[in-house]
Amino acid sequence: MPDAEQLPLNPVKDGWRVGVLFSQSGTTVVTETEHLRGTELAITEINAAGGVLGRPIVPIVYDPGARNADYLALARRMLAEDEIDIIFGCSMSASRKTVLPIVERHNGLLFYPSMYEGFEYCENVLYCGATVNQTCLPLADFLLKHYGGRIYFVGSDYVFPRESNRIMQELIEARGGEVVGETYVPLETGTEALEDLIPKIRTAAPDAVFSTIIGKPAQAFYGLYHEAGFDRARHPIASLTMAETEMATIGIEKCAGHILAATYFQTIDSDVNRAFVAAFKDRFGGDATTSTWSEVAYMQVHLFARALERVGSADPRRIALDPLGDEFDTPEGRVRVDADTRHLWLTPRIGIARPDGLFDIAWESRVAIRPDPYLAATRIEEPALESWV
Repeated sequence: MPDAEQLPLNPVKDGWRVGVLFSQSGTTVVTETEHLRGTELAITEINAAGGVLGRPIVPIVYDPGARNADYLALARRMLAEDEIDIIFGCSMSASRKTVLPIVERHNGLLFYPSMYEGFEYCENVLYCGATVNQTCLPLADFLLKHYGGRIYFVGSDYVFPRESNRIMQELIEARGGEVVGETYVPLETGTEALEDLIPKIRTAAPDAVFSTIIGKPAQAFYGLYHEAGFDRARHPIASLTMAETEMATIGIEKCAGHILAATYFQTIDSDVNRAFVAAFKDRFGGDATTSTWSEVAYMQVHLFARALERVGSADPRRIALDPLGDEFDTPEGRVRVDADTRHLWLTPRIGIARPDGLFDIAWESRVAIRPDPYLAATRIEEPALESWV
C-alpha cells in the first residue's frame, strides 16, 4: 500500500487537513491524474491567496492504483487513523460505491467529481459531476437528429456503463431509434476482446457507437476504430468520458469527429475559463489541456473552501450542509448546489472533437439545468434563471 504523499504546498501544522484519493497508476491513470491536477491547482491558488481564514489547506494524498480494495483501505486509513474527515476522491462509480460504507460509518464527507449514472443519494457525499439528465438526454437527442437512430453500445463491465447504457437505450427507443448491438468487455480487458468488437460493429452498421468503455481499454478501442477505417464524420463514437487529455493520449489524429457530452470543454469562451486554462498550463506545461476531469475536481475544492470560510470549522456535518443552495461562477459556468439532491445545477454541452485535440461546442443549453439523478423527466427543460431564486 502506498505511503501518504503531500503535495508541495509548504503546509503548517495547524492547516486544514483533507484527504485526496485519486489513482496515479492503473487503468484510469490518465483521468484520475487530471482529477489530481485540478485538485492541486485549486489548493495551490487558495493557499497562495492566504488560505482559508488564514490557514492553508493541507492535502494528504494516497494512490489507490485503480484498485477498489485499496480505495477502501486508504479511505479507512484517512478516516480512522489519519483523523481526516473530508476526502476529495474516487473517479469510477465502482470506487465510490466501495468507499461509501466507510465514509458513512465514520460520518466523513466525500466530494465526488465525476459524471455518473445517478440513482444515488447520500448525506455524506457532495456529487459535483454531471447527472444523467445533464449528459444522456442531450446526447440522445443530438445523435438522432444529426447522425441517425441506429446505435451500437459498447461498455466496460461494471455499474456505470451498464446503467448508463440502460438509460440511453430507453431514451433512444423513446425517440424512435434502436439499439442494434450491445457488447461489454472486462474493465481491464486485453486487445483481443477489443479487436472482436470491430467486426460486430461493422456487421451491425450503426449510425453511431455509444461507448462507455473507460480507461486504457477505451483508448485502445478508439485506436482500433480509427485503424478499421470507419468514417468518423458520419459514424462517430459518442461518449460521456473521452475528453481532451485522453484524446491526446490516443493521438488527436485518430479522434477528430468523435462526440463528447459533458458540462465542460477547454474551448468555453469566458473570462473565468480563460484564467483557469492559463493557470493550468502555467503549472503543468504549455501542452497540458484542461478537461471535464480536471475542471470539476478544481471547482469542488473551491466549493469546499467557500463553505469552510463560512462555517469556520472542518466539521464534516456542517460542511455537508452549508453548500446547499450555494451559487458561484466556475470555468464551466455558473453552478448551484441543489439542496434536494446534493448534486449541481450544470450547463449541458455537446462537443465534437477537432483535429487540434480540442472540441468545437456544437450545442449547449441556454442555462444551467437542475440535476435529476433519478431521471424523473425524459426531456430537457431549460428553466429561466429566475427559478434559481
